[in-house]
This record gives sequence, structure tokens and C-alpha cells, in this order.
Amino acid sequence: MFLECKRQSLPKWWAAIVFAAPVTTPYFIFKSGKGNRLILFLIFIVCFSIVTVGEIFIYSRMKATYKYDSLPPVTRQLIRYREILQQTTQNLDNALIELEQQSKVQSNLDKLEQTIVFIGQLRQTMLDNQVAIKQMVEFVGSYRDFFTQKDLQWVYEIKRFYNNRIVIAHLESLENYLDNFETLLRFCYRNFDAITKAESTIHLKNYDEYYLRYRRAVDSHNRFNVKRIEFQNDFIKRHPETKAYMPTERQTKAFRLWE
Repeated sequence: MFLECKRQSLPKWWAAIVFAAPVTTPYFIFKSGKGNRLILFLIFIVCFSIVTVGEIFIYSRMKATYKYDSLPPVTRQLIRYREILQQTTQNLDNALIELEQQSKVQSNLDKLEQTIVFIGQLRQTMLDNQVAIKQMVEFVGSYRDFFTQKDLQWVYEIKRFYNNRIVIAHLESLENYLDNFETLLRFCYRNFDAITKAESTIHLKNYDEYYLRYRRAVDSHNRFNVKRIEFQNDFIKRHPETKAYMPTERQTKAFRLWE
């Protein structure tokens, strides 16, 4: 701007005004030479657009960061725990879907090893979800009086849901399923040739035993899953406000048997 003012013999303070107050830029462009108006106008539009987008982005980030600041500390913490619980639940859902997809594929050594590794990762995902549930339950229990005073008794129902014997049995059945599935896969991985080529009756007998345990674990988990779904649906009908804190619908599918 200073160079343009000098070249056009224009007052130098114009550049300072343009720098301090961008609203004067159109006037500066209008007073410039005809050949430079288009270039200056385009530069102005680009800079103005960049600044506008930047301001909108910064405002959105700040708004998202401080959107809960007006709420009481207890309410803010409850929202944070809910977000963590929802995210870990979604991660668990995705992992269970992936495990189901892997269970549909005919076994081979590479697939066996891949599934064994994935089960270990899934266990960590389950642990993260259980930690999120535990901190939510403990938090709700610690501030029960606060929620009662604020007419938010339904929040305490979250603790009752996750402490219910059906929900706990469902979780234990899932852990039992993973244990038996991994045991079967590891046995098959170590004795792949003996099993596939039927070279040893002992290995085949052991395979049948491990497979039956695995199958019973699948059936058991599917039964508990049905009970948990029925209980959860009834629970949400009685306490609809708790829906955002419950396991998602993606956990309603029954496991298929590994081939």
C-alpha cells in the first residue's frame, strides 16, 4: 500500500488508514489507477475472505470450548463423562462389528493370527468402556443429593442400570465368549496342520472340546444379550432421559459361529 501511494503520488496516510480500517480499502481501490484496480480488488477479496474464515473458525472453536461454562461444575462434569462413555461405547460397537466380520471368513493361518491379535485389542476397548462406565456410576452415586435437589433423579437411574445383574451378566458373558474364542483360535493356530489334515485323533478330539466350549459361550452370550436388550428397552421406556447413556443399538446383533 505504501509503495502504491508513493507511485501514484497519493497521501501516505491512506495506507495507514487502510491498514487500520479495512473498510476504507474500496475507496483506496477506487482512487488507484485503472490498471491496478482489478488486482487490488482481488487482493482485497482474498484477504477479506481469509480473515473472515479465520474469525469464524476461531469463534467456532472458542464457542465449542466454552459452551458449558455457564453450567454448574457438576453438570459440566456429567456432560464430559457422558461424552467419554458415548465415545468408548461406539468404539466397542465398531470392534464387535469387526470381530463379527472376521468370524465369517474361513480359517487360515494368517486369519487366525489376525483375529487373535484383534481380540487383544478388543479387550482393551472393552476395558476403556468399563472405565468410562465406572467413573460415570461413581460420579452419579457421589452427587445423588445434588441431582435430587435439581429434580434430576433420572440421572441416578444410570447407576441402577449399570449395576443391574442382567447388564453385569451380559458383560461377563461377553468376556467369557472372548476367552473361549481366543483359546480355540490359539489351539488351531498351534496345531493347524494336525487339525486340517486329520493327522492326530487327539488333536481332533481336543479341537472338538474347545469348539464346544466356544459354541456354548456364543449361545450363552446371545441369550444374555437378548435379556439385556429387553431390559434396556423397558428401562428406557420408564426413564427416556437416560437413553444417551445406554449401550447403542449396534450391540443388539447375535454373534455368528466361527467357521
